[in-house]
Amino acid sequence: MAHLPTVLGASLALLVLAAVVGGLAAGGVGALGAATGVGVVTVSYLLSTLVIAWADSVDPRLVLPSGLGMYIVKFTVLGVVMAGVAGSGWAGLRPFGVGVMVGVVVWTGANIWWVTRIHQARLRRATDG
Repeated sequence: MAHLPTVLGASLALLVLAAVVGGLAAGGVGALGAATGVGVVTVSYLLSTLVIAWADSVDPRLVLPSGLGMYIVKFTVLGVVMAGVAGSGWAGLRPFGVGVMVGVVVWTGANIWWVTRIHQARLRRATDG
């Protein structure tokens, strides 16, 4: 859970940037679509993190089934929502999709950065001290 401030900060910065870029590219609907895409990814990944942390605190054997369960639920819900939005003809669908893709890259990248820089440094200090 120590990584959450880093990944949430990166996601918040991206959400603001996505709204600005989406607004410049496609007006208000573009800003809303791009920001919503980033927001959906952030909430989805945050929920997964919280459920997996909870499962680990209860019994480490619950981590895999909880993680897989969250994966199935969130992608089913996202698929149903995307199908509904795509069928509505909403002009913000393309910026939404771009927001989702970039949101995944930024969350994952921030996680990788945190593990390789912050977490590894903490481990080195713990073993050296």
